[in-house]
Amino acid sequence: MDLKKIFIKDACPTKMGGQAVMEGIMMKGEAKTALAVRIPNGDIVIETKKTKAYGKWMKVPLVRGVVAFVDSLVYGTKTLMNSADILEQYDDEEYEPGRFEIWFENKFGSEALWKLLIYVSVAVALAFSIGVFILLPTWVASIAKLVTTNVIWINLVEGLLRIALFIGYIWAVSFMPDMKRVFRYHGAEHKTIHAFENLPQEPQDGGKGPDLKGLTVEECRQYPTLHPRCGTSFLMFVFIIALACHVLLGWPVLWVRIVTRLLLLPVIAGLSYELLKWAGRSDNWVVKILSMPGLWLQKITTAEPDDDMLEVAITAVKAVCDDTPPRKYTVKPETRYEYPHVWEI
Repeated sequence: MDLKKIFIKDACPTKMGGQAVMEGIMMKGEAKTALAVRIPNGDIVIETKKTKAYGKWMKVPLVRGVVAFVDSLVYGTKTLMNSADILEQYDDEEYEPGRFEIWFENKFGSEALWKLLIYVSVAVALAFSIGVFILLPTWVASIAKLVTTNVIWINLVEGLLRIALFIGYIWAVSFMPDMKRVFRYHGAEHKTIHAFENLPQEPQDGGKGPDLKGLTVEECRQYPTLHPRCGTSFLMFVFIIALACHVLLGWPVLWVRIVTRLLLLPVIAGLSYELLKWAGRSDNWVVKILSMPGLWLQKITTAEPDDDMLEVAITAVKAVCDDTPPRKYTVKPETRYEYPHVWEI
């Protein structure tokens, strides 16, 4: 792992971040968010929206981490479902809704159905994550008391078990064909953000900005698939900080451990977010050491993309950066490099 290529000294760190979705990528800037999806005929469908403003909450340390975490969970699920919906619109196979889906849509409307699916998906994901990665490890780790009564060692067993379960889960889903492609798009997202942060700066209204003409497949291809600001690294920070916090609480009875671990989640998420922001704008040796577990895990959650995937990521970045109002449009394969895009759906 060449850290000099990951923590690039002369880069201009930005607040742009992204998410890999079904056959596409979501990129979020300070003013605009873009979802770019490759449809079966090779075109790229783009949807842009104004980035949600959080106001004063995103200026408060620790609190902003909790807000960002909850938002990324809800908006990330919505974006993933959005990409699947776009692909379905251009799929030749007709979708047959179930009886409950038909009844609910007729009773409350399609928008209410969409919101229900999103919040149910988030609730299921949260329940699964809490059950498998919080409750199960603290219950199983009680067995360590048969060997030692040292609370530090017992908490260490719990923390390592939690990390092992998470890595095992990520490793297992990486063999699924659809997830393999999502992980390759994840790699394309990182390569493109690296390239964007290393573009030469040119004069623009109100200051300087990146020269987007230099954002090409050839330019993006040379960068690594690992990035210090990745959400994967955030999750590793969560596990490591949780281990340190839990040690301070000792090893009370099971129900107290469960309650305190749940109550500590917002604090841990807030601390992890601050650490991730620091890692994204610094390249000192402390940051590099703290970032290593997350970067190693990214070797599973990212993979080398092909040129088509890089094109989707480039298109998403350019859609975020143009000054057109939020809209939905498509880019033809032979014109996808032109900027700004003008082919409206």
